[in-house]
Amino acid sequence: MVGTSKVESRGSWGSQVDFLLACIGYAVGLGNIWRFPYLCYRNGGGAFLIPYFLMMVIVGMPLFFMELAFGQYAREGPITIWKAAPLFKGIGYAMVCISGIVTVYYNLVLAWALFFFFKSFTKDLPWKGCENIWNTDACGYANGTIGINSDNETVLISNISTIPAEEYWKKEVLQVSPGIDDMGSMRWQLAACLFLAWVIVYCCIFKGVKSSGKVVYFTATFPYVVLTILLIRGLTLEGAWDGIYFYLKPNWETLKDAKVWNDAATQIFYSLGPAWGGILTFASFNKFHHNCYRCVTFLGVYIDSGMGILSNAL
Repeated sequence: MVGTSKVESRGSWGSQVDFLLACIGYAVGLGNIWRFPYLCYRNGGGAFLIPYFLMMVIVGMPLFFMELAFGQYAREGPITIWKAAPLFKGIGYAMVCISGIVTVYYNLVLAWALFFFFKSFTKDLPWKGCENIWNTDACGYANGTIGINSDNETVLISNISTIPAEEYWKKEVLQVSPGIDDMGSMRWQLAACLFLAWVIVYCCIFKGVKSSGKVVYFTATFPYVVLTILLIRGLTLEGAWDGIYFYLKPNWETLKDAKVWNDAATQIFYSLGPAWGGILTFASFNKFHHNCYRCVTFLGVYIDSGMGILSNAL
């Protein structure tokens, strides 16, 4: 008689929408909102979209699909899944380590966001003017003249060295010390915000996919609501279309630079996040016959790229 053991079945997403929104929240983040517009501006404006979309099709979507399919088929985490190929088990540990490092610094960014959120509940924003105790004599708004630098670029020449927001960030929020030999004092307000950020994360995931699958209905859609509002507001301002044209005006010469193509490929990993273990983990909670190919197409083309272009317009 062959002994049998009762194996606890792995949980699964409540619906396909839960999984799709979780992937959207994973793929759309700071890499789209902050980094992509900067790279687009630095690497030829609208011309940068050509290598970006090529890398999306050639590199991003195949890796995203492979990781989804692998996780969905094996229904294992990033470490135990490599029982299929023990030689590559180190990849699983590397995925967990990378995700752990990213989690730490992303939560710090969330702590900064919470700090500014709480500080915004005042009649006058503290980073608006130069009349605060942390401001220096160099604080002020630029009111200089326009000039041309050595690279034949238009720049603003001003005697003002720092703006109020920059001084608030360095001297009040971070309280940057003069050097590494002076560690400074504990920023208890930031520590409290960091603790709150970790509490929020715990509340989102303490029941696994059952709780996180509901949270993503807000976290995955709210950025689109905010960016849409900001886009509508921005387009109603004077000179908005001139600014968008200046920003996205293609410089085709940049396509000859290999660094532009390298930035496009690197941005794919910042955006979609393949090979970090998150996609594989999400997919492991799918039903075996879930259509993950359709999910990859929707995420890669409509969501990730659309968020990057929307952020560009802002």
